[in-house]
Amino acid sequence: MPLTQAESVIKNIIREIGQECAAHGEIVSETLVAFMVKAVVLDPSNGFNIDRTLVKSDVQKLVKLCVTRLLDSKNPSLDTIKMQVYFDMNYTSREDFLEEHHRVLESRLSSVSREITDNRASAREELESLYRKIVSYVLLCSGLGSPTDIKIVRETTAALQSVFPQAELGTFLTLSKKDKERQLKELTMIVTGIRLFNRDCGKGGEGIDDLPAILHEAIPATTQYIDSQLQNAQDQLYSYTAILEKVTKNPLMGKELQQYMIKEALYNMRQYEIFLQIILSDVITCAQEVEMMTKQLAAQLEQLKMTVKSKTAVPTSQVFPIFMALANLWTSFQDETVLISILSNMITHLEPFLGAHDGLFPEKVMQGLLDDVTVKTDASRIKEHMENRVHLSDFKKLEWFFPETTANFDKLLIQYRGFCGYTFATTDGLLLPGNPTIGILKYKEKYYTFNTRDAAYSFAENPEKYIDLIKEKAKKNAELIQLLELHQQFETLIPYSQMRDVDKHYVKPITKCESSTQTDTHILQPTIVQSYEWNEWELRRKAIKLANLRQKITHSVQTDLSHMRRENCSQVYPPKNASTQSIREDSTQVPRPQIYIAGLRGGQSRVTHGVKVHLTRAVDET
Repeated sequence: MPLTQAESVIKNIIREIGQECAAHGEIVSETLVAFMVKAVVLDPSNGFNIDRTLVKSDVQKLVKLCVTRLLDSKNPSLDTIKMQVYFDMNYTSREDFLEEHHRVLESRLSSVSREITDNRASAREELESLYRKIVSYVLLCSGLGSPTDIKIVRETTAALQSVFPQAELGTFLTLSKKDKERQLKELTMIVTGIRLFNRDCGKGGEGIDDLPAILHEAIPATTQYIDSQLQNAQDQLYSYTAILEKVTKNPLMGKELQQYMIKEALYNMRQYEIFLQIILSDVITCAQEVEMMTKQLAAQLEQLKMTVKSKTAVPTSQVFPIFMALANLWTSFQDETVLISILSNMITHLEPFLGAHDGLFPEKVMQGLLDDVTVKTDASRIKEHMENRVHLSDFKKLEWFFPETTANFDKLLIQYRGFCGYTFATTDGLLLPGNPTIGILKYKEKYYTFNTRDAAYSFAENPEKYIDLIKEKAKKNAELIQLLELHQQFETLIPYSQMRDVDKHYVKPITKCESSTQTDTHILQPTIVQSYEWNEWELRRKAIKLANLRQKITHSVQTDLSHMRRENCSQVYPPKNASTQSIREDSTQVPRPQIYIAGLRGGQSRVTHGVKVHLTRAVDET
């Protein structure tokens, strides 16, 4: 049968089953019907062959069986499947919760944002209308009050005008759509930070709830409620486990208790316990985040007060980042509030799936079944066999891990969600917690724990036998597939939440051991190295000599791709001062000029006549 035709047939079967249930007054989801169809087909007692094409009679039989099981309101097995389907469809990781929440908020604000970014206002009235829309957007995006409250609108408008006056709308309208959206978000964060600061100073903050105080009250209340529900569930499942242990020792008693469906009730309560522990872990994470954010909020407000003090004007570069940090912290508080609300609602919606217990097991019935029975907790069972550990010498081909020899012992993914596989296979489905301290068995890259050493030895003799028994048991009780995390053996029934993390399940063990080494003080005879040199400058001189840098030239090349990318440098030897000296010293002498003037003394005549006579000797005469 082609794939498209097979899908069409399956959809018709699911639709027909849903209509049949609706006719009997039971509304079921398509997801639940699809899971039930696969569960009925897997059950070997129903006689369906997966490899054979279903004929009309098979389809009618399948529809009838599914409708019968879906209408059996007193069956704990059906409640467990409904619980698993609900949890799988509504629970996701913390990051996915918050991502989806932000996506929904953005989709709701997209129309308001589009009205602002696509606006082409020019007249004065249009600009005033646009400014009011921006104020509404800031209020809706920040979640700090209603846009219909006049006091809140006035306070928000005043805060917005301090950072974005109405006169700047003209510049805002000239921006591109992306720049407008970015500026709207920045304005929202700054205005939110201003209002939070005013609220802390007692000068504003109209309509702003004290989220840190609300969370400090809500988280302990939620944690306390989960703890009480978890304690009640554990008390009940411990009683079921004690009764089933008594049945395994007295087979005749098992026939009398078939009508009570204690085993199915145990699976139901175990699944409820697991879901509560998952939610409790998320609530504890929320508490840690809130505690850290409360300290950060107080630090940011104190820093802002120190920055502002009594100044009339403060540079925007100093306060705007702090305002935006305050807005981000407050958004995180809002996220934690939403997350706590979602987790609380999930706990409330899980409780209706436990309704069959009160009807099947009234207090009188439980008291009669618990006569001469010792009820043990999971912790007491683990403590009871703590000392009886597996001996490695008994297993040469199998690998075992212990707390003291494995660094990531607590992070290993244990098969069957930590329950003892041997006990489950040999006692027709009894769930007892495994004790990791006895030893964790590694078989085909998977890890198994056991509640006693004898169970570990028996399982290790033939693991495939017990693995197959567990698989066949899960085919009869489909709720065990998710309860024991058997999704790898039943790929068609992998829950969505586990399908996304299927590659993250395998964790390799990191083994560790205590070891020591010892070396001799002097293995070889001491030798004196003649070429050893301690002087740093001498070592440099030798290095230069070896490199022969005096005859080398440093070249640098720069291409178009490397232009302006890095600084280049080259090394040269600077010129040194030099002098030369001749062989001998010598000198030369020229004649000294001599001039004689005659007649200066005068004579007999009144007029004096002077005669100038050169007496200087010629050069060649000297």
